Amino acid sequence: MKAIVLGMGQQGKAVIHDLESSQLISEILAADLFPDETSLAEADQYLNNRGYSKTNPLRLDVSSGSDFFAVLSAEDINIVVCMLPIQLALTAARAALDSGIPFVSSNYTYDLQQLDEEARRKQSIILPEMGLDPGIDLVLGRMATEQLDVVQGVSSYGGGVPAPETADSSPIKYKVSWTFERVLDVYVREARFVRNGQTHTIPGSEIFKAENVHQIEFPKLGKVEAYANGDAERYVDIFGLGNELKDMRRYALRWPGHSAFWYTMVNLGLLDEKPINIEQANVSPRAFLAKCLAPNLQFEEDERDVALLRVEAWGLKENKKVKIIYDMVDYRDLETGLFAMNRTVGFTSSIAALMILKGQITQCGVLSPVRHVPAREFIDEITARGIQVNHRIKELE
Repeated sequence: MKAIVLGMGQQGKAVIHDLESSQLISEILAADLFPDETSLAEADQYLNNRGYSKTNPLRLDVSSGSDFFAVLSAEDINIVVCMLPIQLALTAARAALDSGIPFVSSNYTYDLQQLDEEARRKQSIILPEMGLDPGIDLVLGRMATEQLDVVQGVSSYGGGVPAPETADSSPIKYKVSWTFERVLDVYVREARFVRNGQTHTIPGSEIFKAENVHQIEFPKLGKVEAYANGDAERYVDIFGLGNELKDMRRYALRWPGHSAFWYTMVNLGLLDEKPINIEQANVSPRAFLAKCLAPNLQFEEDERDVALLRVEAWGLKENKKVKIIYDMVDYRDLETGLFAMNRTVGFTSSIAALMILKGQITQCGVLSPVRHVPAREFIDEITARGIQVNHRIKELE
């Protein structure tokens, strides 16, 4: 079978690496802008150096949906795996839907939901949110809630940070394993969650405020701090949770001290998006900060990152109060150079694509990892790739 991977950044490279090892896949197109012949040649050289025999680079501007549709029509593609920025996800999914080809992405559902009715009518599959968080956390959340008779609360924590032995090499204990511009975007995104049965909103400017930050601890790693992340409320309906639910929360994880630093940066206006004029150039403080800091926050070739997830669900099991806890930990693979963040996002999308091709995911429409991905089979696949998942049950008073 033939796959096309949209985006040959770090996450896309992880998808390619995983698909290359599948006997189900015979050919892979690695599509990206490749603005000139030099960049195209560099991509080809990377693939050759990695020993990938199935993959060829393809110059493609996905923002032109008609161009992408033409490629899908001409190349006999069986699956589309999208690792592009969220702004391009709808265009890419629309072209895949018009071509009748299953589509997998690590992006949030958001605008893709508008394609649901048409996808069901055309018997097509669109499966977003297949990354780290959202993605693995949602599958683990389903597994956790299914172990309870009554679900009273769900919390998920996720993040990528330098491994402990690497953290001190950065003045802010953070290095870039994901698009830094997108990191700064979500540092001013409002958070929505459910607490004591009521919806609460934290303005984007306040997510790093001390009263909104707490710490949790991972075995062998120590304490990390958690701040509210995105819209947790929307997952109440997705999980199909009832009136007994009182709490639904999502958090991002960083090393202690991160929130205090960025709360200061936010208050100084350095994450503002509105451009200001500097010597006849209009640039936003956030864009300037991203360009200025990113080169100084890069990992060395021998440095590892660590991706962390914790999912907790609590409530009643046989009339006893219990908490179900899943932890996931993964480290950079220095042999391949793939960061833990790349592995946990890219491998997740690749596994989903292979599940579709194998007939393990068959329902049509805009799907969710919570409802439509076979949970145990999926976890078996990520653990087979060296991603650690641990489970425990804690009795509550």
